[in-house]
Amino acid sequence: MKTESHLENLKESIRNLEQSITGGLEENQRTIGFHASAGAADILEIILHKNNLIDPGFIVKHEWFNSKNILNDKFNFEFPRKAEIIKLITNLESLRNPLCYGRRRKAEEILPIIESFNRLKNIFLEVTNYEL
Repeated sequence: MKTESHLENLKESIRNLEQSITGGLEENQRTIGFHASAGAADILEIILHKNNLIDPGFIVKHEWFNSKNILNDKFNFEFPRKAEIIKLITNLESLRNPLCYGRRRKAEEILPIIESFNRLKNIFLEVTNYEL
């Protein structure tokens, strides 16, 4: 996928996250889980494309972040702020399935996924110089 498409998808995820926060964390936990995960994958793909580290057909799959072995295999190269980005996405993914498929959560249980996504978004803005 082209960088422009990832940027449009990322903007959609950010819009949906912002609407979900405004509409109530507890009422929108599934939307938050799905869009934080999808947005994080788009962020990483854009960074990797910007640094010419992957071809346009490469797809980052959210489930990779549940396995250190898969991560080491798929991302066996360096990129800006790699360790921090991987850690944030791994944290997001550990929260994704419980939010998307589990019981209803309290706001304080949902906030960490939003905080991790916002940190990731800030790193994205710093390393790419894109505007969202």
